[in-house]
Amino acid sequence: MMFFRRSGTAFSGRRGPESFSTIARFAFIAGFVTLAATGFLLSQYSPEHIRNVAAKIPHLNLTPDTEAQQAATEYDHIVRNVSDSELHPIDRLIASSRKAHEELVAKRSYDVATAAAKYRERRGRHPPPGFEKWMEYAIGHDAIVVEEFFDRIYHDLNPFWGLEPNTLAGRARNWHHVVRVRDGKASGVGDVTGRVPWLKLWTDLVSEAAPNLPDVDMPINYMDESRLLVKWEEIEDLVKKAEEKRAISEPHLTVQKYRGLSYLEPAMNASEPPAYDPAWITTNSPQYWDLSRAACAPNSPARNIAAIKDFSKSPSLPSDWHPPFSSEGYVKNYTASADPCTQPHLRSLHGTFIEPLSISTSTELIPLFGGCKLPTNNEILIPGAMYLTDDPFYSGGNGHGPQWAQKKGGIIWRGVASGGRNKKENWSHFQRHRLLEMLNGTTVSALEKDGARANTFDMAPLSMYDYKRRRNGSVGAFLSEFADAGFTDLLCFPAGECEYIDPHFHALPSKPMAEQYVNKFIPDADGNSFSARFRGLLLSTSLPLKATIYAEWHDDRLAPWLHFAPLDNTFQDLHAVLDYFTSSAKGDAAARLLASTGKRWGEQVLRRDDMLLYVWRLLLEFARVCDENRLKLGYIDDLIIPEGSPQSP
Repeated sequence: MMFFRRSGTAFSGRRGPESFSTIARFAFIAGFVTLAATGFLLSQYSPEHIRNVAAKIPHLNLTPDTEAQQAATEYDHIVRNVSDSELHPIDRLIASSRKAHEELVAKRSYDVATAAAKYRERRGRHPPPGFEKWMEYAIGHDAIVVEEFFDRIYHDLNPFWGLEPNTLAGRARNWHHVVRVRDGKASGVGDVTGRVPWLKLWTDLVSEAAPNLPDVDMPINYMDESRLLVKWEEIEDLVKKAEEKRAISEPHLTVQKYRGLSYLEPAMNASEPPAYDPAWITTNSPQYWDLSRAACAPNSPARNIAAIKDFSKSPSLPSDWHPPFSSEGYVKNYTASADPCTQPHLRSLHGTFIEPLSISTSTELIPLFGGCKLPTNNEILIPGAMYLTDDPFYSGGNGHGPQWAQKKGGIIWRGVASGGRNKKENWSHFQRHRLLEMLNGTTVSALEKDGARANTFDMAPLSMYDYKRRRNGSVGAFLSEFADAGFTDLLCFPAGECEYIDPHFHALPSKPMAEQYVNKFIPDADGNSFSARFRGLLLSTSLPLKATIYAEWHDDRLAPWLHFAPLDNTFQDLHAVLDYFTSSAKGDAAARLLASTGKRWGEQVLRRDDMLLYVWRLLLEFARVCDENRLKLGYIDDLIIPEGSPQSP
């Protein structure tokens, strides 16, 4: 029960309709007055003055909507009063992202007929049977349904349309760990002794949709690392087969009921069939790059570049690195920035390609669902199990940080030295080690003072990032005051033998995510796979700075430079991005805009309901791919004209 305090007296928040109406009217008026006052202040005073005033009002408690609205108003006011020549490249990226996102959200569907029509237009098929119940749930739970938000499902499933459906269904059923749906109920199948509770978390999610799902099996990857790397040519052949048969069937020829999976069940008293295991590559993990590049297109820059065997040389970037996915040195195409196929140097700059902690990889396409994957991997993406847990280690718990005006102006990072097996011969090539060295003010100051080289990076050239702190050599001094970054466990190899790393790093005490949210900026870097903290960061009041080579389920619904700040996987842009956000009122207003907009958007599209809807729709589609009638299966109720209606013949 909630309690409000009036004149020192506590009274129950359970009041009658009249009291609620009064409170609602008061909240509306207060919000209106707050926005009006903000508009007036913005027209009269500088952003620094407004923020200083706001910081002195301890009772100010803006809703996420109001915070985001004020942030947008503040930033727009500043930008309107500067010339085009004074705009930073990031300002142009923010403007482009806002426009593109606005156009995308305008495609939202509010009813099943519209959603089905947009589905057919984009997918070239009827929606799957059960689509109407899925849309009914989406409408009832205020989900934002934009067809493009689900592109990942079709990218992942397209190759499986080229496989034989009964074989596909059998392999999905007979896996080591499966979320199984039968007769409207979900159960987790497989031995999870001593394992993290991922199977239960995914089963609990599917259970919420199970009454509206056909019989279907969801085999899951229980490893941190992704496992499937099928050669590019094989995937292309499968996709071509799928495209040749893709069509919108005539309504009178369309089947609206799944066949079911009873034919897969063993006979009475018969033993369960063994799991289908393809040939697994489990040795020589440093050559993982060679497996990955075989999944790149033949004309891609990485396809014919072999894995590095000797990591004794310092890591380096290509000279004058101007990637095509960037604009004026800053990430513009976030999807392309995560693609190793276009960046052969990542074989020397990311632990996944240097020496992954474990390897169990197949080059055969089998149905397997997981929380993340490389662009070259062939798993079917679902929301990571860590996003389904209440563990504050990932989410930060119920606290998401103070509002921007009350936040500490700093950047913080804590985590373990993961990303693969770091050891004496290779540690300087790992992404998390590079991030921490680049945030170390002492290290950066030494580079600025005498041009010495750090262990993990070179300073980006002034010709690419020309800003005041870089010109006067004060980036290191700035970071010494601004950054708080460190490992909580060095994860040395062999375990405990840390002589090679002790001169450079030492373990720091961990800090709960809720405590980290006090800071304005929090970078997010890959570990052994994805970091699993990104959703928590987006829902916080802090601004996430994200670099990754891993794809996740939500990528199509998030806008870089509107919901978070993207970074190149080399981190060469890190110092310049931080300088932009911290060297002027405009930069601070932009950071507030991204942080507050990202939080508000995350609260609308990254909810458990949204994850449920994604998996629900995915399983409707996967059940269809596994059905021998898949080319005829579809939802067509919206196309059937009831007899006696004005449109009927």
